[in-house]
Amino acid sequence: MFLTARSLTGLIAVAFVAAACGGTDAEATDSSAAPVITISPENIAIVAQSTITSGPAISGNLVADRTASLRAEVPGAVLAVMQDPGAPVTKGTPLVRIDDTAIRDMFLSAKSGVTQAELAADIAKRDQERSEKLLAAGAIAQNAAELARRAALGAQAQLDDAKARLASAQKNLDNTVVKAPYDGIVSERQVNPGDIVAPGAPLVTIVDPSTMRLEGMVPADQLGSVRVGATVTFSVTGYPNRSFTGAISNIYPSADPGTRQVRLYARIPNAGRGLVAGLYATGRVATTSHDGLVAPLTAIDQRGPSPAVSRVKGGKVERVEVTLGTRDDATERVEITSGVVAGDSLLIGAAQGITAGSSLRVSAGTDRAAAPAAPATPPTSAAGKQPAKP
Repeated sequence: MFLTARSLTGLIAVAFVAAACGGTDAEATDSSAAPVITISPENIAIVAQSTITSGPAISGNLVADRTASLRAEVPGAVLAVMQDPGAPVTKGTPLVRIDDTAIRDMFLSAKSGVTQAELAADIAKRDQERSEKLLAAGAIAQNAAELARRAALGAQAQLDDAKARLASAQKNLDNTVVKAPYDGIVSERQVNPGDIVAPGAPLVTIVDPSTMRLEGMVPADQLGSVRVGATVTFSVTGYPNRSFTGAISNIYPSADPGTRQVRLYARIPNAGRGLVAGLYATGRVATTSHDGLVAPLTAIDQRGPSPAVSRVKGGKVERVEVTLGTRDDATERVEITSGVVAGDSLLIGAAQGITAGSSLRVSAGTDRAAAPAAPATPPTSAAGKQPAKP
């Protein structure tokens, strides 16, 4: 039996329709099975046993616990500045030298005055002793002995005055060399050689970086949970992924009328001198701390009458009601006292929207699946037309 071209075309069309119908049935059969949802590891949080801490938040600036602004105590011209900003110094290190010519002359004059006063006092004392012996022997009158006593007292007073003048001159002479009051670092330098300074003029500033102080604020309504000696944990701008610890040393006795916050001071050991003054710090005053089962706040669904989590167990998503304990807003974690156990996998973020009972699979990595390759373009003929399909 021979088939015409029209009958052959009809048979091909019927074959294509049959194939299409068969494919639709197969797809319908596959769609009847429940799909497996694949999520990335970033959508899973593991319940773990950890230490959780709570307390009021604190923020403020770091300052050096000891800062000294050294000023001139005598007038004169600055002869030398021995240390530059950033230089470490020890107690007694000379920092600035002021011209002492006039002050040294005053010192020498005061020293000479003490010598003369000592001689006069010695002579007056000997005269008094002689007068006392003569009075006892009846060789002089009472008033003569009294005059000798008064002369001795006057000479001693002049000697004391001369010694005081010498001490003042010595102090002024010592003040021409400004020295570091304690171990620290030169943070500022306000004068240069040749400057004329008067008493009270700023010269240099010394800071002791071994101990820093956090000057922060806490809300007044949480002041009841803050006490002197409480631990403060905080992070500092410029030191990512690092945590520092200190202790409250002072609490300001009144609240700020504008912000209704209370200022407090926390002392922070800085043995390695890693912290520097002027940085901004944020943290928390640790009022309670204990161990428990901890999970991220993003794993808790609190939209219902009781908090719940979406737990992955046996490849399925299940809804579990939980009881919450201490909440740590600083680290965005919360304690779960019942409903889960350590090691449970919880959905977080957008994955919490997955319906309970759904099959779930966690991908091994975060790489995107390769896109399907595009079909190859058939080669064109010399005439620029594609060859006919068979």
